[in-house]
Amino acid sequence: MGNNVEINNKAIGQRIREERVRLGLSREEFAEVIGLSDYYVGQLERGERQMSLSVLVKVVNCLHVPLDYLIFGKTFDSSYYFHEANNVYDTCGGDKDKELNNLLNKCSPKELELVKKLIKTILPYLSKN
Repeated sequence: MGNNVEINNKAIGQRIREERVRLGLSREEFAEVIGLSDYYVGQLERGERQMSLSVLVKVVNCLHVPLDYLIFGKTFDSSYYFHEANNVYDTCGGDKDKELNNLLNKCSPKELELVKKLIKTILPYLSKN
């Protein structure tokens, strides 16, 4: 195979950091979500480590970006990763509503079910305050 593609760990790490920050996650929060140490995530973001395939899948799923973007930096339309249930959360408007709608639209159906369960769990406690 004559198409040797060099993997640039620093560029991948930079894209991981940018997407993590875009989602508003601290490195510690991101590490917790994907089940890694924040030290390891820091090494990935600095390009000091190359991740395994299983870690790569966790990172891509958590950041909601296509693999091509993360590895090769190919630009993508953010709607690329949205599932068919767009606008599952639709309100009268406002920036906070749009932000929540955008976040929920990036969730897989399985993630949406988890979000619903979390909301149902915390609502009784919120109404007591």
